[in-house]
Amino acid sequence: MKTLFNVVIIASSLFLIISIVLQPSNPEGMGSITGGTADVWGKNKDRSIGGTLQRLTAISAAVFMISALVLAAMQ
Repeated sequence: MKTLFNVVIIASSLFLIISIVLQPSNPEGMGSITGGTADVWGKNKDRSIGGTLQRLTAISAAVFMISALVLAAMQ
């Protein structure tokens, strides 16, 4: 069982790194936090490449965190 979670952690960490590196940069930086743009909440945000990568990054981060906690609890 530990081997399975080790493989899941390695796979999710590699996918997490790749999905973070492939995300497009945000030229507005911290200005988007205060509501400086409407593109963050646009209708087609989820259909774009950036929206898909953002969703996949969140999923792989959750898988990584859960599997790390389970692996730590097993030891």
